[in-house]
Amino acid sequence: MKTIFKISLILFSIVSYAQTNTEVFLFDLESHNSKIEIKNGKNISNNQGYDNQPSFLDNRYIVFSSIRNGQTDIAKYDTRYNAKIWINHTEGGEYSPLKIPNKHEVSAVRLDPDGKQRLYTYSLSNGQSSELIKDKVIAYYTWFNNETIVSAVIEDEKLNLYVSNILNGTNQKLASNVGRSFHKIPNSNLVSFISKENEIQWQIKSLNPTTGAIKVIANTITNVEDICWLDNKTILSGKDNILYKLTLNKDNNWKQIADLSSNGITKITRLSTNALSTQLLIAGDIEANSASQEPIDNSSEDETEITETETTSPNTSTETSDIEAIIQRNLDAYNARNIDAFMKDYADDVKLYVYPNTLQTEGKEAMRKSYNDWFNRVPDLRAFIKKRIVIGNKVIDEEQVTANGKIFNAVAIYEVEDGLITKVTFIQ
Repeated sequence: MKTIFKISLILFSIVSYAQTNTEVFLFDLESHNSKIEIKNGKNISNNQGYDNQPSFLDNRYIVFSSIRNGQTDIAKYDTRYNAKIWINHTEGGEYSPLKIPNKHEVSAVRLDPDGKQRLYTYSLSNGQSSELIKDKVIAYYTWFNNETIVSAVIEDEKLNLYVSNILNGTNQKLASNVGRSFHKIPNSNLVSFISKENEIQWQIKSLNPTTGAIKVIANTITNVEDICWLDNKTILSGKDNILYKLTLNKDNNWKQIADLSSNGITKITRLSTNALSTQLLIAGDIEANSASQEPIDNSSEDETEITETETTSPNTSTETSDIEAIIQRNLDAYNARNIDAFMKDYADDVKLYVYPNTLQTEGKEAMRKSYNDWFNRVPDLRAFIKKRIVIGNKVIDEEQVTANGKIFNAVAIYEVEDGLITKVTFIQ
């Protein structure tokens, strides 16, 4: 019975919102003389199903967990061009992506097909991943610095707080029965966490990961464990569709600052601010009729401009979504070196070109022979999509390919007709 409970808790800790329709919203944030205002709300995920746990990579890029083809992966959003790409292509589901300090990498909790829940690091250059902490089932976490992680570890039928050093492999338990919200407190050497030791009144506490010292900061809103810091004195939190703030040593209680019902949000589940405290990310359940609506505010023309170095936002029409799904399925088969699944997506008269118009192979059989030999000769074969543009029936992928220990870049232009790939042009 104890084993069953632990397995259930592991799954619940990450996928408890999986059946809800959550979206990620980006707001402008202004603060003047203790008055906080949020405006220009925009749905940046705009995706049916689970989109949650957003965080800022920097003042331009955002990462969050997003579902596609029935699996949760890491999405990267460019605020300058309103564009979304995918960081990883793994068999597991990724949750709680965060920038690793001073590295060109993100971390995420991954629920693997074998049922194990681990913390991984992912390269922002090629998406390759590696396990960070062994022998600990991590549910939620934050980075104190690029060596130290503060996390909620699943054990003894609850979540316990650990400080882990990834360089020397040490893990120190410092608190029991904690919540899911962990944040580095701005301009301090402290991390905040939610203590649930008092079941009637949860508390926000601070931890010094170096000394282990723990202090009480404030009470949470009743039964709410999701917070973020605007600065080292002001905390934001939400209950249902209402956003609140608490300024330490000034506010006696949580004060309402915004009603998000006009944005279609019915329940706030995650919050995150950028380093400048000028933007706010809010993830939340939305009204049923808001599931696939366009972004709430209208983007200006320059925000959707196509450039040579940036991807456009995916077209949300069914036809274009189907075309992109075909290309993604084909890429997955390529990375699995599954020749039958790979060739299934190509037309009998498919033509492969080297840019601009040099015919490489013609016909499905010739292509199968060439790629089957390639798959057999390259055991470390892997293609990672750096950028993707979908225009009409064409998909343009900028790829980074690993083969026989070498890495090279290429561009592939796919053309799809009647559900099959009829032409591919490669630029190397």
